[in-house]
Amino acid sequence: MTKIYEKAPAKINLLLDVLRKREDGYHEVEMVMTMVDLADRLEMEELPGDRIVLSSQAGFIPLDEKNLAFQAARLMKERYGVSRGVYIHLDKRIPVAAGLAGGSSDAAAALRGLNRLWKLGLPQSEIEALGAELGSDVPFCIRGGTAFARGRGEVLESIPSPPQCWVVLAKPPINVSTADVYGKLRANELTSHPKAGEMLSAIRRGSFQDVCKALGNVLETVTLERYPEVRQIKDCMIKLGADGVLMSGSGPTVFGILSKETKVARIYNGLRGFCKEVYVARMLT
Repeated sequence: MTKIYEKAPAKINLLLDVLRKREDGYHEVEMVMTMVDLADRLEMEELPGDRIVLSSQAGFIPLDEKNLAFQAARLMKERYGVSRGVYIHLDKRIPVAAGLAGGSSDAAAALRGLNRLWKLGLPQSEIEALGAELGSDVPFCIRGGTAFARGRGEVLESIPSPPQCWVVLAKPPINVSTADVYGKLRANELTSHPKAGEMLSAIRRGSFQDVCKALGNVLETVTLERYPEVRQIKDCMIKLGADGVLMSGSGPTVFGILSKETKVARIYNGLRGFCKEVYVARMLT
């Protein structure tokens, strides 16, 4: 029986700006997103009968239609009239509800893998359009690499990768509602916004120092105010010497980027003193 394997890397936002709330209820955003090598892994194989079976070693995620990978399989079956069954095993490594697009990346990996398993021959543009029906981050997770995103996050322009560096990620033991954070954001009242042009220029020049200077996320104005645990992690990373520190997405995960491996252990150990979920990764290039 043929088995298909796909990696589902975590995503971080090097820049996240919210311009306004749109008439369709979404927010108009500008984001610079890239991937790190902290990743889930999906294994897929055909099953007899018209059914979707999802399993995982993680005991804390839904394995039914609440799971985005399950939704991706169902969408692909319905859209292209696939009557064959599929078994998907999800090896979960990305923390859940962390602002790292773990669920979106799982859905993206499922769409890519099922396109191969079922020999549908869909071009990437069509898979990305399918992904946009599942969530704003899914098209980027299908494409991978580094991208400048606009619209509600689905209008993507691929850009060069940032300079290679180490990434330390820390997630406090809280859940943050993305909808709640966006709902409390008053984009039109913000006195300053991160400058996407500066981040794009820094990446294109390959300047790690300028990438650090251009980091910015307007959602921090909401999440850091409401969750002191997130602010504590950010302050700790800065104090321990990370070159650049930012909250990813709506939180609660905070990441620090470092050009030198010698700093990694100090920051990791300093965070582990009060935060259980700390991860060390590399920027994917």
